Amino acid sequence: MKEIAKLMNFRESVKVVDATLRDGGLVNDFYFSDEFSKALYETNVAAGVDYMEFGYKADKTMFDVNKFGKWKFCNDDDIRAIVGDNNTNLKLAVMTDVGRCNYKEDVQDRANSPVDLIRVATYLHQIPSAIAMIEDAKKKGYEVSCNIMAISNTQETELKIALEELGKSPVDCIYIVDSYGSLYPESIQRLTAMYKEVADKYGKVLGIHAHNNQQVAFANTIEAVADGVDWLDATYGSMGRGAGNCAMELLIGFLKNPKYKLYPVLKFVENYINELKKQGVVWGFDMQYLITGILNQHPRTAIAFTKDQRTDYADFFNECQAQE
Repeated sequence: MKEIAKLMNFRESVKVVDATLRDGGLVNDFYFSDEFSKALYETNVAAGVDYMEFGYKADKTMFDVNKFGKWKFCNDDDIRAIVGDNNTNLKLAVMTDVGRCNYKEDVQDRANSPVDLIRVATYLHQIPSAIAMIEDAKKKGYEVSCNIMAISNTQETELKIALEELGKSPVDCIYIVDSYGSLYPESIQRLTAMYKEVADKYGKVLGIHAHNNQQVAFANTIEAVADGVDWLDATYGSMGRGAGNCAMELLIGFLKNPKYKLYPVLKFVENYINELKKQGVVWGFDMQYLITGILNQHPRTAIAFTKDQRTDYADFFNECQAQE
């Protein structure tokens, strides 16, 4: 149990990052209406959220623009159509996925873009490419963060080497990412200590991005912030791939900084997230995601299980075990 003082006070350095359009876009192929996107932007401003992630800068030669909504590609002009000049305290972010973006051409100089933060997503074996992308974004004038995905399936020695390389890079924030929703607060505590050793050595900030396969995304985020992690990802209504993410309404309700306001968050969930569910958009905790989380597996099989409207959880459990 954390000291109560660590949970009841607040640090000015803590930042809330809304990932609804990006992680939520994985649920509906990024087909959000402009009304939804505009309302989300205005809600983030009213709620005191620090960063809003619009989506991916995906390579248009790899992904068919006719099969995805606009936030798969995050053209600067599309973002401007939503935020105008963004004369607010809310900063804007996009994600560049190693091997799936043409960052040299599609990420313009910061002076010509409404975006403030480039989030680089990478697997452990792609770290050299990730560092090249980080260096490119920094040269163009952006803040930069890096998400090392699927760390629950990595060797600790290799992870430490990757963290050391990132520490030497110009990245601003390094993320602890529970891609499979398989980690528990005890794991987060241990990982945070490992990441923090590098972060303190090189002057980096830490972030956390948690998935909710075992219904501990919020608990893991609380653990992380109490251990010194500052950038906290969340999504409205927990909307995100598979089981979803740490819920924005839970996080804003928990944080003690008076700049964060819960009322606009609840109004957005009431008016927009509930409407998506009525339209048949499906995400959130269910038994199939619990199973892949427990087995520390990618949720792709659980996503397929959901799309097929299966309910034979025990058989699915056996199928997943057979893949071990």
